[in-house]
Amino acid sequence: MKLGVSSYSFLRLVQEGKMKQIDVIKKAKEMGFDAVEFINFILEDGETDESFAKRAYEESKKVGIDIESYTISSDFINGSNGDLEAEIERVKREVDIANILGAKSMRHDATIGFTDDYTGQRSFEHALPILIRGYREVTEYAMKYGIKTMVENHGFFCQDSSRVEKLVNGVNHPNFGVLIDMGNFVCVDEQPEKALGVLMPYAFHVHAKDFHIKSGMLPDPGRGWFQSRGGNYLRGSIIGHGDVPILQCLRIMKKYNYDGVLSIEFEGLEDPLTGIEVGLENLRKYIEMA
Repeated sequence: MKLGVSSYSFLRLVQEGKMKQIDVIKKAKEMGFDAVEFINFILEDGETDESFAKRAYEESKKVGIDIESYTISSDFINGSNGDLEAEIERVKREVDIANILGAKSMRHDATIGFTDDYTGQRSFEHALPILIRGYREVTEYAMKYGIKTMVENHGFFCQDSSRVEKLVNGVNHPNFGVLIDMGNFVCVDEQPEKALGVLMPYAFHVHAKDFHIKSGMLPDPGRGWFQSRGGNYLRGSIIGHGDVPILQCLRIMKKYNYDGVLSIEFEGLEDPLTGIEVGLENLRKYIEMA
């Protein structure tokens, strides 16, 4: 199993000007990771997605680390002003970027759900055929590059393990699977170990993520916290410092003989480099214990 890190983990440092996004590649290698994954690019003046992807690919080869995956936003219900065909074509262009980047997989969102002004049926079952069509067309396009595509349990609408499983089986394509984020399940108040167990047969990639969790019966903890769908309070954590059963999830992954990439996605309040370093130390320890 390869250990990776998402460029999202370094986002605060990039936004504060303490490092450039291209520097994530070298830093990930220095920290001992086997692979890196990129979220939407933060471009410098005069740069395009294509030129950055080419530069990042060349840097990865120079440094000696794999760029495993590319993550972008998409929305097959609301994206491209609600034009499904246009959104599918836009996401296909992102597949082209993933190919330049040298990524072996690409994750893109399903949808945030139906907006308040939508007047039709707003259930997941109503959205499902639309999502299936979008994902199938994109994954068939990506297959020509040898790039697998994935949905992540992300957001609040297409987040539950039961919904993700319905989507994957609806697309029913060998090139399409799941990026399982073991922490994100708590955003919809699912027990991570149970949800991960449901989705492991479809896993192409896994995120290690931890959260502090406080009951919604308690007062609002304040800045840095957000609420789950059921009203509990959540805050990103260093792996091993929070309430997500990381070790139990790793044991389930081992039972399914998972041998892909396990990437840290850190979004805590701590200094990002400290959070990533301590998280990696703990993750290595837990893998040995699993």
